[in-house]
Amino acid sequence: MSRRVVLLTVTAAQAVSVASASVVAVALPDLGRDLQATAAEQQWVVDAFVIVFASLLVAGGVLGDRRGRRTTFLGGLALFGAGSLWCAVAPDIATLLAGRVVQGIGPALLLPASLAIVTTVFPDPGERAKAIGVWATGSGLGLATGPTVGGVLVEVLGWRAVFAVNVPLAALLILAGIRSIPHLRPLPSPHRFDLEGALLLTGGVAALCFTIIEGRGLGWTSPAIVGSAALTSILFTGFVRWERSRPDPLVDPGLLRLPTFAAANIAGAVVFFALIGSTVYFSIFFQQVQGRSALETGFCMLPLGAAVMLCAPVAGRLTGRTGPRPPMLVGLVIAAVATLAMVRLDPEIPYDAVWWNVALIGVGIGTALPPMTVTALGSIAAARTGMASAVHNASRQVGQTLGVAVLGTIIAAHSGDAADGGRRLAGAAAEDWMRGLHVALVVAASLLVAVAFVVMALVPRSGGAPLVGTAGTGGDQPAG
Repeated sequence: MSRRVVLLTVTAAQAVSVASASVVAVALPDLGRDLQATAAEQQWVVDAFVIVFASLLVAGGVLGDRRGRRTTFLGGLALFGAGSLWCAVAPDIATLLAGRVVQGIGPALLLPASLAIVTTVFPDPGERAKAIGVWATGSGLGLATGPTVGGVLVEVLGWRAVFAVNVPLAALLILAGIRSIPHLRPLPSPHRFDLEGALLLTGGVAALCFTIIEGRGLGWTSPAIVGSAALTSILFTGFVRWERSRPDPLVDPGLLRLPTFAAANIAGAVVFFALIGSTVYFSIFFQQVQGRSALETGFCMLPLGAAVMLCAPVAGRLTGRTGPRPPMLVGLVIAAVATLAMVRLDPEIPYDAVWWNVALIGVGIGTALPPMTVTALGSIAAARTGMASAVHNASRQVGQTLGVAVLGTIIAAHSGDAADGGRRLAGAAAEDWMRGLHVALVVAASLLVAVAFVVMALVPRSGGAPLVGTAGTGGDQPAG
């Protein structure tokens, strides 16, 4: 077994799954015209994937602990490929949405399993920190290539190509995984998989994401949103009560009481709130305010993802030497300052005055992500790393969903629905939209500063903490 090949395989799988959301966003206009889809149906092409992905992450991580991370990782890749093929040949919007649901299940299984595989294959803390830095480049690679590759595929081959391209990629990664990832057997558990807890948590996260995503469009006081919010509360309350009675809960209560783990998850949610929320509206700025094409916008956003991809391995090495707190704080501060500096955007600003600022946001995010992940997993026993990884990734997905919804609501409060439908913004409409964007950027930067103080208070300089997790609750051991 080559550990480098294992690391490259799981990193590439993460990159493909992260890119799948941004690639599709670029294809929506052509897709909508071809399938005669309404604006709401086009939005659900993105939302269906995000909701399924976020809601199944924790169940997918625990399933990997129980059934074996190699098996779960390969199964997730297979489902992702099958869902992509389904979407590529869809004759109508309903079939496409069903395919996006299947496609979303794949990353929910493979993402937590991939990180758990890294922690198993690299048991030394220093080497693990470096490996997690490389693994984190998958997010940067997906962010960097998604919009650009999507723009090229749509213009050259059509919108179906953004789904079809995933099929051979998934097949190649499955072959690489079969050949390189060792046969890891799960530790035996005296308890069955907590199906009831998984259903309650999955339903709660799905209802929460629906409430956040649809709140602005349907109205925060509409019956559908009020009912969805009430269902979210009921399901989460039921989940907590059910888990307290379980001998082997889906989410270990001791894990949730760890200050370092809590800080890492809060930081992850806030970073993705600011990163994904801001970049969505940067894309609208370049396209609808400045009038650039989808392909040009993809290249405009390239410095952000490229910076994440380049800085994450460096941050992983620094984390191995200094502990997670210093690079995490440096990254959060850089990201906050760079986000705040974007308030100078105006409709006439040239790109050569902006690109370095876009890249600097990526530098901050890329520096903060690896130590954040090391902190989340550093105090967890090996048997529970799949579950811990899933919780950490779920917090990021919820933060991402909140970022798009909350920042969008702030912008809409100043400009109404001027940006809906992809219309070009000019004159007073552009000025109102820009004012809303500036307020949203101040909110995002303020949250990044606030979470830096949380990290200072809760994460020790060494990042150490007693291990949480019990023997016999799952996990992987080399076979034989």
